[in-house]
Amino acid sequence: MTIWHEDDEFWRTCVGHLLRDRLDQASEEVERIITLVGIDPPGTVLDLGCGIGRHSLELARRGFRVTGVDRTREFLAEARGQAKGEGLAVEFVEEDMRRFCRTGEYHLAVNLLTSFGYFEDPEDDHRVAQNLYDSLKQGGALVLDLMGKENVARVFTPREWHEKDGEIWLYERRVTDSWSWLENRWILIKDGEKKEFRLSHRLYSAAELSRLLKECGFASVDAFGDLGGAPYDHQAARMVIVARK
Repeated sequence: MTIWHEDDEFWRTCVGHLLRDRLDQASEEVERIITLVGIDPPGTVLDLGCGIGRHSLELARRGFRVTGVDRTREFLAEARGQAKGEGLAVEFVEEDMRRFCRTGEYHLAVNLLTSFGYFEDPEDDHRVAQNLYDSLKQGGALVLDLMGKENVARVFTPREWHEKDGEIWLYERRVTDSWSWLENRWILIKDGEKKEFRLSHRLYSAAELSRLLKECGFASVDAFGDLGGAPYDHQAARMVIVARK
């Protein structure tokens, strides 16, 4: 049985349209990121889990030297096509985030839209975090953007559905392993046909993720409620971690 995060149909069917719907948000998100960490072009940036290149392309438009890494070949082909059409020099690499590492290469690394914590073995998460640390230059910064355990607990809904453009999406969620793991079941009904996908990922609190990153060597770790630097409190929309080497 194919592991969900290695299933091309899942990324194509469930995630591709979500990324394209958010294309117009990339400029503001990148502006917030570079303001939050204080980096200027032509710094080097690693976009780990870059998808269709929303942020990689926007960073390149601003003069940064960017490497986008993803495991989904279709997404990378789309990103390369967009970069070529705009005349942008972005390097896109097809690789598993557990293996990609370039020692001391980047001023900034980003991992956005809950692209961390997919693996059942927690050592794999540690490996990804260590790769990110090792890939940064001394003084470089990492930005992680995900839904923290605290965010999920506040807004948790076991079931919901929505309809858009003739598609009906149904979502079912279940928390397991003492609030450390989230099991998801997504069902798509379109043109009278049903497709079902199951996905899961680890839930980290800010304290737990900070501890993991410090174990990898990061000198400082701060948690924010969004990319704009809002407090990570009971009203936080997301968990944004800024870790510095």
